[in-house]
Amino acid sequence: MRCHVLLGALILMSAPFLAAQEASKAKSTTTSAALHWGPAPAVFPAGAQMAVVSGDPSKTGEFVVELSMPAGYKIPPHFHPTDETVQVKKGTFLVGMGDVFDAKSTKQMKVGDKGTIPAQMHHFAATTAMGPFAMTYVNPADTPQKAAK
Repeated sequence: MRCHVLLGALILMSAPFLAAQEASKAKSTTTSAALHWGPAPAVFPAGAQMAVVSGDPSKTGEFVVELSMPAGYKIPPHFHPTDETVQVKKGTFLVGMGDVFDAKSTKQMKVGDKGTIPAQMHHFAATTAMGPFAMTYVNPADTPQKAAK
């Protein structure tokens, strides 16, 4: 299961209230399947895929990207120089505030949920996974613990 999150970053000189209104107007008219997907930039932990929906994330101004993250994906505590608007398109996204990753303090965002994190706010995120986790190798000789012996 993958979690798809639409991220919109805004660089606006107006009040955060106006930034939230503008973010709600930035809607994707392109389906996820029609987007050009590739590995997320190196600033993200390995495993995420990203597609640019509109704008240019490397330039000043409004942009929208879509991230696809595998179950159990974690983004350590970080912050941005601009407001970040998040909307969940698929799966469950967990968001917490602070300088230390604390899964117990996260708030769940489900499909359709939307929120804005103000510039400079320290936060972290994760996607959910169903437990208990187990993995059985088809060929027992491939099991890493056995291979290390």
